[in-house]
Amino acid sequence: MTIREYLKHHRLVTDGAMGTYYAEHKQGSDLVSEWANLKEPELIAQIHREYLEAGAVLLRTNTFAAGRCTLGISAEKQQELVRAACRIARQEMERFEKRTGKKCFLAGDIGPLRDISDTGEEENIEEEYKDLICLFLSEGVDAILFETFSDIDGILQSAEYAKKKAPGIFCIAEFSVNKNGYSPSGIRAARLLKQAEEIEALDAIGLNCGVGSGHMLALLHAIHPPKEKYFCISPNAGYPEQLQNRMVFMKNAKYFGENIRKIASYRVAILGACCGSTPEYIKELAEIAETLPPVEFRVPEKKKKTESPDEKKISSNSDNKLEISNSAVSGRLMELFERKKKVIAVELDPPYHADDTKIVQAAIRLKELGADVLTIADSPQGRSRMDSVLTAVKLQNITGLPVMPHICCRDKNRIAMRSMLLGAYANDIRNILLVTGDPVPSELRSSATGVFDYNSTKLMGMVREMNMEHFSDDPIFYGGAINQGRLQFDKELDRTKKKIEAGASWFLTQPVYCEEEVKRLRTLKAETGTRLFAGIMPLVSYRNANFVKNEMVGIYVPDKVLSEYRPDMSREEGEETGVRIVQRIMEVMDFADGFYFMLPFNRVSLMEKLLASLEIYQ
Repeated sequence: MTIREYLKHHRLVTDGAMGTYYAEHKQGSDLVSEWANLKEPELIAQIHREYLEAGAVLLRTNTFAAGRCTLGISAEKQQELVRAACRIARQEMERFEKRTGKKCFLAGDIGPLRDISDTGEEENIEEEYKDLICLFLSEGVDAILFETFSDIDGILQSAEYAKKKAPGIFCIAEFSVNKNGYSPSGIRAARLLKQAEEIEALDAIGLNCGVGSGHMLALLHAIHPPKEKYFCISPNAGYPEQLQNRMVFMKNAKYFGENIRKIASYRVAILGACCGSTPEYIKELAEIAETLPPVEFRVPEKKKKTESPDEKKISSNSDNKLEISNSAVSGRLMELFERKKKVIAVELDPPYHADDTKIVQAAIRLKELGADVLTIADSPQGRSRMDSVLTAVKLQNITGLPVMPHICCRDKNRIAMRSMLLGAYANDIRNILLVTGDPVPSELRSSATGVFDYNSTKLMGMVREMNMEHFSDDPIFYGGAINQGRLQFDKELDRTKKKIEAGASWFLTQPVYCEEEVKRLRTLKAETGTRLFAGIMPLVSYRNANFVKNEMVGIYVPDKVLSEYRPDMSREEGEETGVRIVQRIMEVMDFADGFYFMLPFNRVSLMEKLLASLEIYQ
């Protein structure tokens, strides 16, 4: 019997939480249950056995957090751990089936693999998902479960890969949302399920973790059950409280059961329980499931994927370029692209202190010189400066110029990030640059830590979601950063395309100093069609050029450029040399939609000479 055949006649009951129930057994010692597959297989077997005896029909392998980065292990160690988990679960399931005559199923459990940076890790992560799927399939699991995801990243390709390797495998995807119905990536539950429903390789989709049964029931009032997938729901037992340095869940299995009975009325075919649940909860759940009829389900015909008209569309034209369309293009910066041959954005670094006199004066002078947009850095190099959004609001109010504050993922968690974006919008900020951010300097790591709840691409997804729900009449437009000097430029090109898919409307590049990088950007422009601000940063002295070359990661200064400076140059000679070098670059950047000027030490005096270089584009 397969899972699909079982669901024709029954609701499917899963097991309960492994991690928190294991922690309850251990009473505060080593609480990483995945290690116990190798160190304490008897205890893991006991927990599986207890859930089966309580009425679980679908057993999950103890592998939710078995990622290489999560556990700090090699691929070989991961393989050993996963195979051990499968062996323990399979052995207990077969013993139970032989003793009781009841049919059970085994799901290979995959949690979201860590991806918090823009350093190219995602390519390795895609391969790790595939490796895990191959491991599970080789161990003969009945299902692949993608558990507690915050978006469909990693699921689409992985589910399709699993179906290609084993067409009969049953694929499940469960997403975690908070009490407000948003995932950690800032996506509404309803839209998450809609996106998942369009993934043909998935057989069942639903929600798990994040909230207790009461809040889960409340969330379901605003969600339409999927029409062409099995629906699965696995809420937490409740919310933990701290007791003697341990997080302890209250015991409320009866209350949980009452809510599950109501939850099941939303055509939920697969019923389960997540964090804090124990065999007592699964027993309640199994008793309820026995009284419920199966959910009628018709296997859908293949359909062409459709996209929401509210979302930005990305389509390929005959020239293999990405064509971006947006039904509500508005706002000063977007309008400037339509009106001007080259849009001029100038970056200002906020001060380290509370005196904003100089940056205000610089902003006023830049307006007089003809700058179109002021862009404000967000504590570059991980050193605390005046807040970029608050600084941008003040400069916009004083100068009347549109502003583009940088927002990096390093310093704020998802709660603070969302609050900041709401506040920025209320203060008429409509253009932002989203970047992952420099790491915290090593000398500060004992007192300050990077947050990185998002990388820039995932943060873009959150802003896109906020645009649809909160800002649809007058959306925020956002851009991203490009490092054209990256060793593997094809990876940078792929990352840029992903950011375009996440809604990025323009890109700011790293400073350009050589023709090779010009060629790379020309290629990127040709393949994507996106709007590009070419980075221009004049080096104003021999010392400045040396520092940028050797101390600023991601910026490539060729030796040929450095050779044009002398240690004994006057300030005027250094500035003239810097302007002359970037003028040569600007002359061959005909494809750029604008220039992004970074002025060393906020030297606004350089702008008059630099803007004169733009006469060739007038």
